[in-house]
Amino acid sequence: MTPSAQHDDGPHGDGFSWPVRVYYEDTDSYGVVYYANYFRFLERARTEWLRALGFDQVDMTAQGHGFVVRSVTGEYLKPAHFNDALEVRSTIAGVSRVAIDFAQRLYRGDTLLFDGLVRVICIDPARGRPVSIPPALRARLVPSSPPPLLPPLTN
Repeated sequence: MTPSAQHDDGPHGDGFSWPVRVYYEDTDSYGVVYYANYFRFLERARTEWLRALGFDQVDMTAQGHGFVVRSVTGEYLKPAHFNDALEVRSTIAGVSRVAIDFAQRLYRGDTLLFDGLVRVICIDPARGRPVSIPPALRARLVPSSPPPLLPPLTN
């Protein structure tokens, strides 16, 4: 699997895809991916998506913009196991002046394992206060369809 900034095939529509390999350290004593590690996989995909769009988080921080997770909604549907080749498929579910809702799904092949919605808030890292998403980035964050399995978060 290789990362892709656009998809027009299959069930995931437009968005971004990032491959994830499950390592032994990602699993619990039952050999299943530990629940909190799903969020690490989603975080990596969001970071790589920004990078693919040409936005480096170190540079953004220096310019007074960073992102923090405000809320997460998720459903664990099937377990992932050691050495699984997974794919995080992400789309934009919604954008406001300061927030982005990411619909993120974790797949093993065509099997949906986890369905989540992550809201991130743009902040000024030095002040810890919300700020507007940079216009150049916001212009690239267009909500896509199909809609997420879970309903988008409300303001």
